[in-house]
Amino acid sequence: MGGALSAFGQGSAPVTGTVRDPAGAPVEFATITLHRLPDSTVVKSEFSSAKGDFALGAPSGGRYLVSVTQVGYERYWSPPFALPVTGLALPAVALRPSAATMLQEVRVMGQKPLFEHQADRTIVNVENSPLAAGNTALDVLTRAPGVTMDGSDNLALRGKQGLLVLIDGKRQPMTGTELADYLRTLPAEQLATIELITNPPANYDAQGTAGVIAINLKKDQRQGANGSLNVSYGRGVYGRLTTGATLNYRRGKTNAYGSYTYADRSTYLRLTSHRVFYDQGRPTSGSQQEDYTATRTQAHNWKAGVDYAFTGRTTLGAALTGQAAQSNGQGTNAVALLDAGGTPNRALTSAAYRKASTPNLTANVNLRHAFADSSNSRALTADANYATYRLGRQQGLSALLDAGSTAPVLLTSDQSGHLRLRTGQLDYVHPLRHRQLLSAGLKVSHVESGNDAVFHQTTDGVTRLDTAQTNRFRYTETIRAAYLNWQQTGVRATWQVGLRGEQTSAQGVQEVGNQRFDRQYFQLFPSASLKYTFSPNHELTLALSRRLDRPGYDQLNPFRLYLNATTYRSGNPALLPPTSYNAEVTHTYRQNYTVGFSYSNTQHPVLLVVQPATATSRFVLARPVNLGVQHYAALTLTVPLTPCKAWSIYNSAVFYYSRITGDLAGTRLNRAMPSVNVSSTHTLTLGRGWSADLSATYQSPEIYGFITSRANGDVTIGAQKSLLKGQGTLKVNVTDVLYTNRNIATSTYDNYVDHFTQSRDSRVATLSFSYRLGSNQVAANRRTDGAEEEKRRAGGQ
Repeated sequence: MGGALSAFGQGSAPVTGTVRDPAGAPVEFATITLHRLPDSTVVKSEFSSAKGDFALGAPSGGRYLVSVTQVGYERYWSPPFALPVTGLALPAVALRPSAATMLQEVRVMGQKPLFEHQADRTIVNVENSPLAAGNTALDVLTRAPGVTMDGSDNLALRGKQGLLVLIDGKRQPMTGTELADYLRTLPAEQLATIELITNPPANYDAQGTAGVIAINLKKDQRQGANGSLNVSYGRGVYGRLTTGATLNYRRGKTNAYGSYTYADRSTYLRLTSHRVFYDQGRPTSGSQQEDYTATRTQAHNWKAGVDYAFTGRTTLGAALTGQAAQSNGQGTNAVALLDAGGTPNRALTSAAYRKASTPNLTANVNLRHAFADSSNSRALTADANYATYRLGRQQGLSALLDAGSTAPVLLTSDQSGHLRLRTGQLDYVHPLRHRQLLSAGLKVSHVESGNDAVFHQTTDGVTRLDTAQTNRFRYTETIRAAYLNWQQTGVRATWQVGLRGEQTSAQGVQEVGNQRFDRQYFQLFPSASLKYTFSPNHELTLALSRRLDRPGYDQLNPFRLYLNATTYRSGNPALLPPTSYNAEVTHTYRQNYTVGFSYSNTQHPVLLVVQPATATSRFVLARPVNLGVQHYAALTLTVPLTPCKAWSIYNSAVFYYSRITGDLAGTRLNRAMPSVNVSSTHTLTLGRGWSADLSATYQSPEIYGFITSRANGDVTIGAQKSLLKGQGTLKVNVTDVLYTNRNIATSTYDNYVDHFTQSRDSRVATLSFSYRLGSNQVAANRRTDGAEEEKRRAGGQ
């Protein structure tokens, strides 16, 4: 049984039982929830099988109780019990018919907590949270515990950059601004959970020195024909509209599903900068500039798929996922060039525009077969994916010539790109004797990326091709991987040891100038973990791993994207993949409060730096570079509190220290400072269908490489009301209430200092409404594509 395997994967004692109706017939798809005493916190949920059986797992020695719900029946509560190390079989549960469904009450009492902390990950339950109403996936992600984003759109977890981002188990082949722009077009209403995994087991890709962020989309579990409708409108300086629908049909062996979301969102970006250039410690020149860009993005997101169960053990699934986004930005660039004394000697204020279209399509076919044995847990899954991403980007602005000409030049660019990603994988899970679990897998991925950039300069009405910047870049990458993972579950200890091998072949060609690189390398990535339960109140977890960061395809692309008349960013084809060794130890008290210490050593870390383009240039270049070594240490605290039954609080704090060494632009880097990231989320159940949330975050000043950032924070509030007998939900929220979520920082080199402030349209009030259509009978979880469920189970979730 899947629930039994999940319980063994946690190294926990099993809680088993059966659910019957008044006539003694088995009740299928009943929701079984395990609660921890004394606060009734949800530990785990499962569905009953076709025979009415269920199995859950939890650390032995604790005190628990079980609740059982099913539409049309009264909720059942078991007597409290202590869980012995050998497990416990509960008496058969006999449900009693309900005079009314009482769906609204069931939904409130059975709702998962917003945050769940497990041995190797933190889970954010986005679904049904009022904080998600009208927001984007990026908004919700950057409010998750320990997640931050810098002014260059680089995500960090616990103050460390270098993350692998998965959406429904698929790697997103983007980083930095490209990834952030994609997440900005993904409505939060489509999200079910976000998993923050700091030390992933061997069945995950080795990519991501800081860990893995796994975003899981909603999946309708109801029987028959059903669906949902939602609409939201938010207003900051500009308006944001999101609307969508889902449809699902589940009957017999077939499950067909589809969803569509349309988002029309407008926002702004304001960037002010004051720069000073030095020569041997004396200022030589500088600039003062302000950029304001208002952008409107229209995005269509859709998904369609079908699952067919040939037998009770074999299921075939196929899915298509697509997105078409179009953004148009209009703004002004005001630049004043300063002499050595800080006096303006040249100024330019001009209009600028940016346009981008990003259509993409992903196709997936997956097959799962469970072999006949006592637990139905021996399984083989096969998964194949094809994804295509396209980019069309046009830009125009007035540019200052480096030679000092008084006539501004209109610079326009037309860039197009495509990326094709093919992956295939096999995963096998095999339980052994004495509560051992063996999992193994193979994976092959192949990427083809092509980018073309055409630049023109127009002076006095004459347009000519800018041959110095026009170019074509081609990149291919093939990764072949295999892994083996073994797990032993004992009475007190659970061991897990894994080894992953990845062979990489990568080639890049910049056609104008015939600049090439060819890299071939094979690396092994061991991982190990130990979870030991000393007593019902004390548990210790140790984890070790080796990981790497292959540069993103956009990070390797050398083409320029101009931010303003004196600033552009580009990729770096010379980037090498950093590797890191990671260690983490976590103590859990009363299965609730955690204290963790982690350390990592990363060779050749990749940082996005802002530096003078040349030694004598007034142009500034932002690009990723390899530096020397990064030493990182962090102390993590999680303190969930329940002041009363209707009020739950999740507090998280990360105290970290990151030191990066290296040399760049004539500057020796060896700086660091202690920093802290704190978040507190409050959830209130107010009765009569009302609930409310408040989320507050604080990021202290920090040094990351050459950049020193000032403190910033965010306060978001939300409320929701259940309507129409639980079928409808009205939500309202206000993000960044105090308008403190701004990035104020300084980039410092021996020959250059840049003070800059970046702000967005982040204070937004949103009203949303969603309505559920059709049946409320819940079915067993539909398979995610590929082996993702087996991955989580083998990984100890």
